[in-house]
Amino acid sequence: MRELVLHLVRSLVDDPESVSVEEVRQGDRVVYEVTVAPEDTGKVIGRQGRVINALRLLVKAAGLKTGARPHVEIGP
Repeated sequence: MRELVLHLVRSLVDDPESVSVEEVRQGDRVVYEVTVAPEDTGKVIGRQGRVINALRLLVKAAGLKTGARPHVEIGP
């Protein structure tokens, strides 16, 4: 799942080498904290949060097969 998030975010940004994804477990929930270059943050969030919401939807759909409850957050 982490690889999926990493691949999707790297395809969105101008500086794919600066992308990092950290997996944090919180009970039965898995949070993927995405860190990008400051100038790429807007590209990952998108207008009115549409891009990040679509990314969250894809990850949540992929998590249904494994029974996990994944969530994606943009970190500092």
